[in-house]
Amino acid sequence: MARAISLCIFCQIARSSNSTPLLHSDDKVVAFKDINPSAFSHYLVIPVEHIPTVNDLQRRNEDYTLVSHMINVGETLLRRDAPQSNQYRFGFHQPPFNSVDHLHLHCFALPFIPRWKQLKYMSLGPLGGFVEAEKLLEKIKPLSSIPP
Repeated sequence: MARAISLCIFCQIARSSNSTPLLHSDDKVVAFKDINPSAFSHYLVIPVEHIPTVNDLQRRNEDYTLVSHMINVGETLLRRDAPQSNQYRFGFHQPPFNSVDHLHLHCFALPFIPRWKQLKYMSLGPLGGFVEAEKLLEKIKPLSSIPP
């Protein structure tokens, strides 16, 4: 597993900011511009810890808190850098549609550029595809925090 982590491009970015300019960095997450942007502004927020995909998240306080923090960081950056945008979008690709096996939140200030790129960020229902961040939060919300 250590070898896989050392080969993970996002782990390298999270542990050594020399390779990629970081927009945000704290002890839990880092954020940077997507190398191949699909929207007016397109950022990625990744956990410092290697978590392969959304399928590795569970109904636990730590997972729910991490994803909430990732969304908050993305919202803060987009509101700062793209205040003129009328619409923001946040979400994750689900396997087998994820391009890197390291959890990453896509943060968009819309519109998609070019418009056809929005196809990459659509839900495919039971087949997976793209899951909106808020829907993922509902899925991993700890049972202890759900009212009876």
